[in-house]
Amino acid sequence: MAAKKSVLEFISSIKAKKRRELLEFEAKNLISIWGIHTTRAELAHDVQGAVKLAREIKYPVVLKVASPDIIHKSDVRGVKVGLSSELDVKHAFEEIMANVRANKPNANVLGVTVQEYVPPAREVVVGMVHDKTFGPTVMFGLGGVWVDVMKDISFRLAPLTRDGALEMISEVKGYLLLTGTRGAPPADIEALADIIQKVGQLAAEVPEIVEMDLNPVFVFDKGKGAIAVDARIVLGED
Repeated sequence: MAAKKSVLEFISSIKAKKRRELLEFEAKNLISIWGIHTTRAELAHDVQGAVKLAREIKYPVVLKVASPDIIHKSDVRGVKVGLSSELDVKHAFEEIMANVRANKPNANVLGVTVQEYVPPAREVVVGMVHDKTFGPTVMFGLGGVWVDVMKDISFRLAPLTRDGALEMISEVKGYLLLTGTRGAPPADIEALADIIQKVGQLAAEVPEIVEMDLNPVFVFDKGKGAIAVDARIVLGED
């Protein structure tokens, strides 16, 4: 399988850097190889590079600090959303760097990632972890801050069938938010099930990945798809 070969080569390149946790743009590149829809994210080392990438990706864009020492980028005020001009990008780059210096002065900062902006939608989380007893296990639940507040999640062993992915979705209490309530249109549950199933396949076929967290995944209205807006991947020890 060409995708598996490419993913393994990508993982080897990360291990060669003596790192186990991928940066966000690296995690997004990896899952996109596997066919999981995600926002484009490219690394800019300086403000000129950020402006150039913003032109290529097209406005509006999002800037996020890129550092192996910073997991929760919003905690250090390292995220700027909805930037619509070159001036916005320049100011955002400078603000992010100043915020990081103030909040995490010893962090190894590589630059920023410039990412395409997508409008907000219903948020869910799709993840996986290698359980010591059961092996690769896939998780699904409400996304964003709600995953920590509501604890509304379901689990399945990997790999999953299509029916298994759909069952995971229907088992959470927040399912009604996806089927449409109070006149709201239903979400694209089929596109969401596709992401869940692909995460399960990736977990089963590439055991080098021991943890993955796609949070949030934006699920648009029926027929309009779903997309991973943020991604975190951790590799196992050799």
